[in-house]
Amino acid sequence: MTDPDPFAPSPAGDPVLALDIGGTKLAVGVVTADGSTQGVLVEPTRREEGWPVVTRRLFELGHRAIEQAGVGQVRAVGIACGGPLDAPAGVLLCPPHLPGWIDVPIGPLAADSFGVPFALENDATVGAIAEYRFGAGRGTGTMLYLTVSTGVGGGAIIDGGLHHGAAGNGGEFGHLTVHRGGRLCSCGRRGCVEAYASGTSIAERVREALADGVPSSLAALPAPTAADVSAAATAGDPLAAEVWAETVDLLGTAVTDLVNVFEPDLVVLGGGVTRAGAMLIDPIRELVAREAMAPAGRAARVVRAELGDLVCVVGAGAIGHDLLTGDGPTGEAGRKRKLERNQRVEKAHV
Repeated sequence: MTDPDPFAPSPAGDPVLALDIGGTKLAVGVVTADGSTQGVLVEPTRREEGWPVVTRRLFELGHRAIEQAGVGQVRAVGIACGGPLDAPAGVLLCPPHLPGWIDVPIGPLAADSFGVPFALENDATVGAIAEYRFGAGRGTGTMLYLTVSTGVGGGAIIDGGLHHGAAGNGGEFGHLTVHRGGRLCSCGRRGCVEAYASGTSIAERVREALADGVPSSLAALPAPTAADVSAAATAGDPLAAEVWAETVDLLGTAVTDLVNVFEPDLVVLGGGVTRAGAMLIDPIRELVAREAMAPAGRAARVVRAELGDLVCVVGAGAIGHDLLTGDGPTGEAGRKRKLERNQRVEKAHV
């Protein structure tokens, strides 16, 4: 009797391995077709070690997760990472949150390590897929998802379909300009919403103010984080309150612009910064209702993501299942559309 072909189509119920590569943490788990997770493991990325070391640890973590889940074998591996990336080829091109990770063939490396096919997508894109299928976006037609974490990313589900863009990296909502000529962003431009609303930027702005001698209770902390800033703002610290107010205002401005452009049913905000809860969500909701074009502002709801810290693990699992069943953006039909799109782009540049 021969062993089953791991690259052959399989039932939707087969478990897949999900790998989420973040600038701060690595998260892995085994995901079933209904979005349930098993064997979830998390550890710091330690990106300064370089991609060969980090990917080796990531794959070791994945093998441990499979063993801990007790599933015996997975049939695919889904990978989530910040872009830009070449999803069909499985290559990370140059993610700003992972300096030095240039043209990393993460998909083929994962396929070699686990002996199964891979699917790769932008982390915010898989977050959008996860929330649309299993979280706050269930039952909606057009949904926008923003992850506000180490960086700021996004993804769009339009009339039930995932928006990829002409080159496959559409939905970079973190690089909307909200302050022309403002702070330098990781993308190289100035004034992007990521340069103000990301957890990294929130902490940097406070540290810069402290270095300039601005008084604050946060000065007692060796390295204040975004969570420290939101807590201090709640407690009435003037510096923290000022930084937090600017964060909410500029993130809310970006969300308002997106609502005007897309007229979504729902905007879902996820990522570590959203742990601040109502302190972040409520003022953004109020700003959208007040400043968005009237029809769009009335139609759009702004909510916090339901899947929490596991959203990208669930989403990476979802694209792994799509690969096996042939459905969704990473299934056979989705791969065909990507190929046709890439051919059109190449012809346009000849």
